[in-house]
Amino acid sequence: MFLLDFLKKILSGGASAQDKSPTAKIDNSIYGAKEEIEEIHSIWDYIKMNEHTQAAHISSVLGFDEWISMEEILRRIREIFGMDYKNDRSLYPYIKTLVDVGLVETSSVGGKKKWRKRDVLIKLKAKKQIEEEEETEQAAAQAR
Repeated sequence: MFLLDFLKKILSGGASAQDKSPTAKIDNSIYGAKEEIEEIHSIWDYIKMNEHTQAAHISSVLGFDEWISMEEILRRIREIFGMDYKNDRSLYPYIKTLVDVGLVETSSVGGKKKWRKRDVLIKLKAKKQIEEEEETEQAAAQAR
């Protein structure tokens, strides 16, 4: 959705349909419409796994760029965390859950499965920084 809006802005010369109408500019300036800033973040920035769990190990060794096989996942866990699992197949349910939720992609080529993180983007809307500072100053003044 963001990509389509971005392309539309570029192709229309940088102005959206609302900005082209003369009343839109007047309405915004008369009523002092609050502008919001849209920020794009990855959901992986906000997900916090429990430390020292298999899910945390999997999410830390998987990347966004390359497809990684189970042997490579186990090798990276051994290298980074210095631990082996008694049953290597115990990682499959965790990976399956991450795939079902939509956080990890899977690929099956030649009978071997490979995985990678899926970059799930979220859009956050926030007020401009100046307005937030003014609100905090007003709240501090009222508290006195």
